[in-house]
Amino acid sequence: MTRCTAPVRGHNSAAAAAACPACSSRSYRYGGGYSSPYSASSSSGSGYSGGSSRSSGGARPRWSRPSSSVSYTPSQVQSLTPIRESVERSAAAQPDLRDCFLCHAWDDRQGAAKELYESLVAAGVKVWFSERDLGLGVPMMRAIDKGLANSRIGLVLVTPNLLRRLPQEGVADKELSALLAGNRLVPIVHQTTYSDLRNVSPMLASRTGLDTTEDSMAMVATKIAELVEIWG
Repeated sequence: MTRCTAPVRGHNSAAAAAACPACSSRSYRYGGGYSSPYSASSSSGSGYSGGSSRSSGGARPRWSRPSSSVSYTPSQVQSLTPIRESVERSAAAQPDLRDCFLCHAWDDRQGAAKELYESLVAAGVKVWFSERDLGLGVPMMRAIDKGLANSRIGLVLVTPNLLRRLPQEGVADKELSALLAGNRLVPIVHQTTYSDLRNVSPMLASRTGLDTTEDSMAMVATKIAELVEIWG
């Protein structure tokens, strides 16, 4: 029987992984280097279910159903795990809340925000959406407060429009700190970058989430649907 050489040699490079007779065909990239199934499963507190790989560079978090084919990056699992823990606590304490609320720039209401909202609804997510649930002219922070009060988690759609509006809305670091401290806020970056967000709001940029350069809008919605689903 062919045995893995990782316990002796380690698989910290492509060459080492390729040289292993047991793992040369199934090594995968993890955190910028190569890792065997042994080292992936030994990680603690990461939210992985046994460190199992979905595809090259992908893994299954513990909240994803065994039948799901959705692939997550290690950084996505790490950043979303505290959010999932908050969802589980909220579901136990307040079962009637909506799954999430969607915060977005006013200028995106008929564009990216609507697309994300419709994708979330199609994925079975119960969404608090200002275009349907809030009157016109309400300040963004008030919308966030109201949305979070009626939802398990919040989604912030980060677009160029939002980056322009954030300073005008006066969203202070201390306000974002209070929202982020409860592990209930997921940034979704669309047509911009975390670097651009950091220039406007370092506090919000400190929490990584999902990015439409990595996943389509529909796939982002699918991942959110898995994140908020409570199953036995």
